[in-house]
Amino acid sequence: MRLLLALVLVALAAAPAVAQDDKVYTTNDDGVTAPQVVRQVRAQYTSEAMSQMIEGEVILEVVINSDGKVGDVTVKQSLDKIYGLDDSAVKAMKQWEFKPGTRDGKPVNVRVEVRMKFTLK
Repeated sequence: MRLLLALVLVALAAAPAVAQDDKVYTTNDDGVTAPQVVRQVRAQYTSEAMSQMIEGEVILEVVINSDGKVGDVTVKQSLDKIYGLDDSAVKAMKQWEFKPGTRDGKPVNVRVEVRMKFTLK
């Protein structure tokens, strides 16, 4: 019994520091800094969208978690629900990594807007 308790305490002590609450802030909130992109993945055109010559942007509303990983992603403004560009933008966004936003020097969950442009050249 004592050995198990010691292992749990060690595992908890080694866990990385994250936000103490699940609140989601915005950069408009007092003292909240914006997350910074560390790794960006470009959304891919689907062959169907290319053949339809679809261009424009998908606007995503994204929660960057206090650990720098992407949380909830929703399409705020759609470009293409039929040929897969909205889905491609969401899929790419989920692979991004960030230095998390902070509040009072501590990492917090922050909601941001991301615009992904699709252009044919």
